[in-house]
Amino acid sequence: MRRWNGWGDSANDYPLKAAGRRFLTQRLGPGRPLPDATLESALARVPPSRLPEHALISRDPEQRLRHARGQSLGDWLALRAGEPEVFPDAVALPENSEQVRQLLDWARQQNCLVIPYGGGTSVAGHINPPAGERPVLTLSLARMDRLLNLNQESQLATFGAGTPGPALERQLGEHGYRLGHYPQSWELSTVGGWVASRSSGQQSMRYGRIEQLFAGGLLETPDGPLRLPTVPASSAGPDLREMVMGSEGRLGVITEVDVRISRLPAVEQFHVAFAPHWPAAVALVRRMVQERVPVSMLRLSNPQETVTQLTLAGHGLAVGALNRYLALRGNRPDEKCMITFGVTGEAQDCRHALARARRHIRAAGGVLTGQTLGRKWEQARFRSPYLRHGLWSEGYAVDTLETCVDWSRVEDTVAAIEAAIREHAGDGEQAHVFTHLSHLYAQGSSIYTTYVFRCSPDYATTRARWWAMKSAASDAIVAHGGTISHQHGVGRDHAPWLGAEKGPRGMAALGALLAHFDPEQRLNPGCLIADTTDKE
Repeated sequence: MRRWNGWGDSANDYPLKAAGRRFLTQRLGPGRPLPDATLESALARVPPSRLPEHALISRDPEQRLRHARGQSLGDWLALRAGEPEVFPDAVALPENSEQVRQLLDWARQQNCLVIPYGGGTSVAGHINPPAGERPVLTLSLARMDRLLNLNQESQLATFGAGTPGPALERQLGEHGYRLGHYPQSWELSTVGGWVASRSSGQQSMRYGRIEQLFAGGLLETPDGPLRLPTVPASSAGPDLREMVMGSEGRLGVITEVDVRISRLPAVEQFHVAFAPHWPAAVALVRRMVQERVPVSMLRLSNPQETVTQLTLAGHGLAVGALNRYLALRGNRPDEKCMITFGVTGEAQDCRHALARARRHIRAAGGVLTGQTLGRKWEQARFRSPYLRHGLWSEGYAVDTLETCVDWSRVEDTVAAIEAAIREHAGDGEQAHVFTHLSHLYAQGSSIYTTYVFRCSPDYATTRARWWAMKSAASDAIVAHGGTISHQHGVGRDHAPWLGAEKGPRGMAALGALLAHFDPEQRLNPGCLIADTTDKE
């Protein structure tokens, strides 16, 4: 059963191993576990609904609690404390676009706000009900989770927007196809949410980001449906798909998504290599992507992430042997950088891609270690979100943030983000910070930073420290010319920094677009940009 106050299925866990506990204790001090509220105590805080009954909605307190928050660390702390603060007044569970249309019309009659809800995996405050006089209806697309059409000749598939990653790939796989979009949240996140937040998957180097995969679809706006037809390419004015991607529920509710699919590959392998130090590693992966080495994914961990990942894996003897081997090849244990990459496709193409990658790695003084660590990465690739539970039970909190910059700014930006987090850990505490580059382009790279810190004695102080670190890192991102979000979207949490990226005219254009589709600001107000009117 899905957890009400954390990530994923309650049957799954990711406990912190003894080596990991020692590692964090040495760097941060002994953990300080905070008490978890019970489901019963949290339910007691759910107020009466302000909405009348309707055949398509539920006013059940537990449904409302389970749809009150997403998966940001702020959401985690609120749920663990049993204090989500604001709850939706009802949760709608439509099964098709027609019912979504009915619900939007009903919401207008009731003068209530509407929050589209996919898998509930937002880490930027997309789905949190705002406080105010108007009631809130959370519109869950969970029942719209099926393959609606498959055009094998054009390699197009249409899905209900609430289809989560595993269900989507399973239904395509039955016909011999794959979408290939694998965000970290793949277990729970949905195809409609990927479009609404401009998501990026782990193998985007082969399949593309959602921009390349999204072919069209259906958007139910407050005034009526907007159909985005599928065409291979067009010069007929601005592409309306671009308007919908990243709209975060502000223009309407995405109900159907047309995606471009591929045949299942014959071969897929993941390999791990090590580079001697960070500057050499950055130069290596930059050359690989700029010279178009045809790998399906490429991830570079900095020295801090490399040692952290290997230590948390808990295989001390194996890691010791690896370090001795790498030292013989000129890689110092405290400076080495782990590179994980995939090769996907026909066997001959994979051999060619691996040979090219090997030449680049050797030229940079790196060492290719084979598929053993790559297979371990593949097996655990969607388990990482569960690590928050293992850390939390030991008294530590963990969060992530990300950006994307040109190659000329990558190293300075990484250093600035990590320094900002450490400097704002607060309360005389330390933060353990590490980074990887996970989505690489000829022009630049995404930067994905994780930070672990010891909980304070109470929830309020822990949350204040988290927000201070996140805010300082966001300021550093903006100061170095980075996007405030490469793959997590803007939501409410990142909205204060969006203006630095878009500029005054860009923000005005966004505001005009939102006002055109939703003049009453009924849909997800506060996401992307702050409300410009107060309609009670």
